[in-house]
Amino acid sequence: MTVDTKVEMKGSTAEREIVLTRVFDAPRAMVWEAWTDPKQVALWWGPKGFTTTIEVMDVRPGGVWKHVMHGPDGTDYPNESVFLEVVPRELLVYTLTGGRAGGPVVNIVKTATFEEVAGGTRVTMRHVFASAEARDENVRDYGSIEGGKQTLERLAGYLSERLAANKQGGVR
Repeated sequence: MTVDTKVEMKGSTAEREIVLTRVFDAPRAMVWEAWTDPKQVALWWGPKGFTTTIEVMDVRPGGVWKHVMHGPDGTDYPNESVFLEVVPRELLVYTLTGGRAGGPVVNIVKTATFEEVAGGTRVTMRHVFASAEARDENVRDYGSIEGGKQTLERLAGYLSERLAANKQGGVR
């Protein structure tokens, strides 16, 4: 597993985007399922110390994903997304509207790609904001780069546990 999470800014939206990439030592089908099965997502989604309640997760174009992230300090972060594009085991594109309960609303277009690579799966998360200022505000107010890295770290831990359980004959 690649332990360093790559952060990059490139392309025509570079001034208003965040890109996080990580390679997981797990098959693409397993990574996809962990990302799209609400029961699994609730086990790893969010930065360290957060828990997540999934209200609905309908992974199809036009489908809605509503969830609340609960911060370690008790703050709730309600989020609602609408899936724009879904290519099983390859691509998710969705809009996200959310933020701290009672705080400013954040609007992001998120893309997650799932690519088979030697020994695992590369996931790239691209967050595109309305403006560079909106991106910078999100990084400052919500710690989105560090939070994204921690979320991918939690996914790595979750996948590692699943792989170990599978080797021991445990349930997926």
